[in-house]
Amino acid sequence: MTTSDAPVPPVLLYGRAGCHLCDDARTVVEAVCAEAGVAWAEVDVDAPDADPALREQYGEYVPVVTVGGVQQGFWRVDARRLARAVGRISAARADLG
Repeated sequence: MTTSDAPVPPVLLYGRAGCHLCDDARTVVEAVCAEAGVAWAEVDVDAPDADPALREQYGEYVPVVTVGGVQQGFWRVDARRLARAVGRISAARADLG
């Protein structure tokens, strides 16, 4: 992930290239976020420009999914659990705006 002024999407998938579990998790995250209309992004913890702290924190656990900065799962992403977490974020945003 590079530094920018762009807002961070509420759902982040931390993974690495060539990881079959990351491929499976990406499919789940894409489907859940599309259904909820929520933005998401993927962060490659091994990318040359990645924060080394991310590799240290998540490297052994990828894929890791966070929603609103809270870890929701790792290795195998549960679609129902993720959908509940995304729903809470969506509801909170609706209450604010």
